[in-house]
Amino acid sequence: MTDTRGPAAAGEAQSSSPLPGERRPEQPGGPYHPPQAYPAQPAAGGVRRPRTGVRTAPRTRKARLRVAKADPWSVMKVSFLLSIALGICTIVASAVLWMVMDAMGVFSTVGGTISEATGSNEANGFDLQSFLSLPHVLMFTTIIAAIDVVLATALATLAAFIYNLSAGFVGGVELTLAEDE
Repeated sequence: MTDTRGPAAAGEAQSSSPLPGERRPEQPGGPYHPPQAYPAQPAAGGVRRPRTGVRTAPRTRKARLRVAKADPWSVMKVSFLLSIALGICTIVASAVLWMVMDAMGVFSTVGGTISEATGSNEANGFDLQSFLSLPHVLMFTTIIAAIDVVLATALATLAAFIYNLSAGFVGGVELTLAEDE
């Protein structure tokens, strides 16, 4: 390979900085060491020893984000599914509560107290046990759960529309998220 850079002598230092792969002539031919931002300062006692036992606080990354828009369609789907789950939990909880109260004898005791207070016998009086039977309670709870599903879905979707309108005026809700370590 021939040197085509010009008439500069091989021993002279060039005025411009060397290219990334080149070495300056005054550098030894050993491995390349990039320049350091801070020059190494020798420690007073000779070799610097690393500190042990001293913990530095972990650096936590934080990000500030803004919720500018909530998609009403996705809010409606999520609220519908959560309302269905809440309705199923309500039906199961009312069935378990009814079974526990029936096993404890609450309905027979309260029914006897009502018939004594009203002075009526079993034939023409109010029968609490037939009124609060398990099928009646589950049917009433299912109707309430269905109404809850419709109302919660509609209200959450309406809330998404209202949030989008207000976020257009004030910019939305700002959140600061931090990384967990």
